[in-house]
Amino acid sequence: FCLMAAPGKVAAFRLPPLPTIGEIIKLFRLKAQKQLSQNFLLDLRLTDKIVRQAGELENTHVCEVGPGPGGITRSILSAGVEQLLLIEKDPRFIPGLQILSEAAPGKVHIVHGDILTYKMEKAFPKHLKKNWEDEPPDIHIIGNLPFSVSTPLIIKWLENVSKKDGPFIYGRTQMTLTFQKEVAERLIANPGVNQRSRLSIMAQHLCTVKNCFVIPGEAFVPKPEVDVAVVHFTPLVQPKIQQPFKLVEKVVRSVFQFRRKYCFRGLETLFPQDGRLKRTEQLMMTANVDPTLRPYQLSMSQFRSLCDTYSKMCDEDPSLFAYNYREELKQNKKTRNLLKNQPEQTEEEYQL
Repeated sequence: FCLMAAPGKVAAFRLPPLPTIGEIIKLFRLKAQKQLSQNFLLDLRLTDKIVRQAGELENTHVCEVGPGPGGITRSILSAGVEQLLLIEKDPRFIPGLQILSEAAPGKVHIVHGDILTYKMEKAFPKHLKKNWEDEPPDIHIIGNLPFSVSTPLIIKWLENVSKKDGPFIYGRTQMTLTFQKEVAERLIANPGVNQRSRLSIMAQHLCTVKNCFVIPGEAFVPKPEVDVAVVHFTPLVQPKIQQPFKLVEKVVRSVFQFRRKYCFRGLETLFPQDGRLKRTEQLMMTANVDPTLRPYQLSMSQFRSLCDTYSKMCDEDPSLFAYNYREELKQNKKTRNLLKNQPEQTEEEYQL
């Protein structure tokens, strides 16, 4: 229901009295499942703090990923959103979420499904769409993500940012998500910092990434072995590397394949064994990158130069992008095993 507002002012939405999150957990006998890396956040002051990192949510449309027993859900509704889409994979949580839906008539839509496969292109009204160059649309994605899904999900969404599809078909949709503290440190790591990784480059070349605050593990039930960080993403108008997502990902993954060695060693894996050294030297010289730098020391502009140069090399040799270093290793190993298992030749066979 809505409280009566003074003339000329918008009525502030307030949830009616509801069972606490702890009571919901007891009522429906909910238990966090370790195999799904589930951890409940019961402190509504912390859920309010997470939601505040998303910015002004009044009259916006929000998608919450994995709401679980509904702690963050309550904070989102209390922020005065226009519509809230809940995507929950675990059917045990649906009845508790329906209690919240009934407490906020017409505001909540619950989907029982997997966020990794859910099509978000039609999740929000068309009139919310904005041009990519404009301010972000009144759409937000918020979620306390299970650790098992957080990294593959953010990589999927970063690819969506690159292609401007999925939830980013509406414009530069903002995301406020939780990660293990170590993953959050990788997401924001600068050149020269040991935590710098593939995730750092893929996120920072497409988004402004902000590590908002850390939640101690003790705040969750059950208590995880690690602390949790809240990270906010705003897609950039122009990516820092103007190349297709798959090409950037291939170059970056290759660089960090041997993170303790010189970057030259990782970049070698972009090329077939035949002519590998020559082509790697050509790549590094053209890109003007010191081959003795460690992967975590490379700047964004150096990654951009490597990607641009590799793209030109792929244009000259279209088979190059399809080359897979690990597949070649497997094939070589298979060939060696076949030769090893062949019976020895007799003198007569050798002469023939």
